[in-house]
Amino acid sequence: MSEPPADTATVPLRFPAVLAEAAASLDVISGGRVDLGLGAGGSWDAIAAVGGPRRSPREAVAALAEAVEVVRASWSGERGVRAGGATYALSGVSTGPVPGRRIEIWLGALGPRMLDLTGWSADGWLPSSAYVPPADLAGRNARIDAAAVAAGRDPADVRRLYDVSGSITDGASSGFLHGPADQWVEELTDLVLTEGVDTFVPWARGDVDRQLHRWAEEVVPAVRQEVARTRRPG
Repeated sequence: MSEPPADTATVPLRFPAVLAEAAASLDVISGGRVDLGLGAGGSWDAIAAVGGPRRSPREAVAALAEAVEVVRASWSGERGVRAGGATYALSGVSTGPVPGRRIEIWLGALGPRMLDLTGWSADGWLPSSAYVPPADLAGRNARIDAAAVAAGRDPADVRRLYDVSGSITDGASSGFLHGPADQWVEELTDLVLTEGVDTFVPWARGDVDRQLHRWAEEVVPAVRQEVARTRRPG
């Protein structure tokens, strides 16, 4: 039930309709550079400490499902919109602003119900390597795929993103994504080719500026090159 702290919005702390308006406004202002990550919540003591609700896992997933419906309906630009359910709802609302393009909704999902919801209704799955190590991706991806098929969707329509945390070093490897740039290239390329990950969100450790420069200059181009070379016919 947990989600990464900065690239998913914790729904129990936000009104989905207001969040949708903010995302749409940012999308228009930025020229179409916004997508929206949502999480059901998980750190319930912290959520309650700032006035948020406490929810059981089942309640949290049900509320998030309603939030997804409300957010999408809020982007329709239609009048008199009704959507949602018992926790979050639109009741005859005139919606807007309308995003400049279709904003994707990504879910930070860990448990079975959340993975099912991702397959049923989300545009992407956004786990974190801190909570879902590479060895656990295949099983969770399979759950999402099965839920998508049951909902009449193509599993390929659910993007697979991955928050990755580590350090690019000049020394020997000390574990997953803790080592030289060529280790990063090898490990990330493998995740693209074997697990279908198409987007990585780096969480740098140490000197953040230095790490992000090395990520952009040494890792990203090399991963793209390796993926293209491997997938090239012949």
